[in-house]
Amino acid sequence: MRSLLTMLLVLLAPAAMADTVVRPFVAGSLAQIQAARQGKPFVLAFWSVGCTHCPAELKTLGELKRRHPKLDVVLVAADTPDDAPQTAQLAKSYGLGKVEQWVFADPMPERLRFEIDRRWYGELPRTHLYDRSHKVEAVSGIVPEERLQRWVRETL
Repeated sequence: MRSLLTMLLVLLAPAAMADTVVRPFVAGSLAQIQAARQGKPFVLAFWSVGCTHCPAELKTLGELKRRHPKLDVVLVAADTPDDAPQTAQLAKSYGLGKVEQWVFADPMPERLRFEIDRRWYGELPRTHLYDRSHKVEAVSGIVPEERLQRWVRETL
């Protein structure tokens, strides 16, 4: 039964990801994301399929993106590349299917977290709000919607 489910997932994965490319997040990926947005504000949201509070954060970000289509949101799933079809599908269900998506692809995620923020121990969701000069405000847990709205007003 388990092998049947695995085969079904393998067959359905390309369809689930047809609209979305989920890139492998490795050492240097953060610098790549930042460089591509030089002088531009953006939201970098770390989340996971197994995170209890992440769906609420994704819902809020999806609604924010819908209200502000020019808002640049980047999602990074702290899962594994094997989870990419599921992360893409979940992001899509919250209206974030067209945003840039990444998934942790290092067997030691601690290295990635250390590169992202030396004070971050992996709690999720974790949202980084980058202004135009790339000064970053990192928030662990659900970011209050009022805080996101204020950031959008001040930044976009």
